[in-house]
Amino acid sequence: MRTGKSDISGWLGRPAGRYLWAALAAVLGAPAVYAARATPDGGMDNAIVVRAARTWLAGGDPYDDPHFLYLPGAVLAAAPQALLPAAVLRVLVPLAVTGLLALGWACALRLYRVPLGSRFAALGLIGLAAGFAPFGHLVRLGNWTVTAAVALPLCLLLASRGRWTAAGVVVGAAVALKPLLAPLVLLFLFAGRRRALGAVLLVPALASAGAALLMPDPAGFFTRTLPFLLHGDDGFVRLYEASPAAVLPRLGVPRPLAEGAAALAAALGVGCAYRRWRRAGPGPLRLAETAAGLMLAAFLVSRPSYDHYLLVVLPVLLAGLPQGGSAARRPWFWLSLVPQLPGLTWPYLETGRRRAFKDAATLCALAWVVARQAVRGRGGGGDGTGAEGRPPAYTEGADRSARVPTAPF
Repeated sequence: MRTGKSDISGWLGRPAGRYLWAALAAVLGAPAVYAARATPDGGMDNAIVVRAARTWLAGGDPYDDPHFLYLPGAVLAAAPQALLPAAVLRVLVPLAVTGLLALGWACALRLYRVPLGSRFAALGLIGLAAGFAPFGHLVRLGNWTVTAAVALPLCLLLASRGRWTAAGVVVGAAVALKPLLAPLVLLFLFAGRRRALGAVLLVPALASAGAALLMPDPAGFFTRTLPFLLHGDDGFVRLYEASPAAVLPRLGVPRPLAEGAAALAAALGVGCAYRRWRRAGPGPLRLAETAAGLMLAAFLVSRPSYDHYLLVVLPVLLAGLPQGGSAARRPWFWLSLVPQLPGLTWPYLETGRRRAFKDAATLCALAWVVARQAVRGRGGGGDGTGAEGRPPAYTEGADRSARVPTAPF
């Protein structure tokens, strides 16, 4: 038995044929075309940011809209879109979101040294696009969660190669647009990368401060948006929140008890992520599963928390499938995704306003799988030991601590 090699590295590792690339193009193109036809403004969520930018360009305050939940830097980033006609945005935004999701998948693959032209690369993206409903939701909404879906695997890819400061800059830039990746501060703390941690904090701070000075109300994010994020006091938004803190009260659980349970689950998730970091040697699984654990813990308690947030962590977990001992090798990993199969109708959950119950089930189950993997997981590749207890071959990174296993394919 060859150390560090995967038992599925044969057929999946071979180059994908033209039929697979044609299928992938069709699967990726269909949601983008549908979104372009169905959403005249490029997606409801993207339209909120563009509307805020147009308000700012007209001299108004973007934070007058309570649904604008982004840092001031997002206003400047959306300004170019505000200058484009709606006919262009309705086509450009779905294509851009689809392209960015594909880029995030590519970064996740390279984290594990998987060739981008392999069958696994093509089939994995087909599975995400066709078999995971939040993929289509994100394309139709044009939500800026897509920036985090690219930044997380890119950050981990850079960190795996010893470029921690660059990884910190990537996370900081993503936080400057949408503070979704803020929990990754703990990853840099776990790793003891102070310079990279400084980049994570400094980049969004400088970008937000500079942009805020251009706003009519420089403190608008802290005085209006942050209270909304902390309390989620919006009847419409609450219907689609997947956090247990939002779902349990809809089942009759008192709100303080629900919020306490969600906070406890999040704290346990952070503890499991720290244990995952401490128990394993250097490797891509260590980075991916620690980061995924931190993000899922945050999603359990954050308000709001939506189904498409799962696309931030799912690619880096799924791309680890060729690695022995990965979370994606566990049956419960796949069972947790069943509620998100497109077209699957569940009793009493037929209406869109009850979709949050399915989303919460997936979130909690996936968080449990990753936490359990952190505490009890064993296996080669990502733990610094092979299947027979011997260290696998390594490729030298920028420093000794950044060594990563060679390609499983």
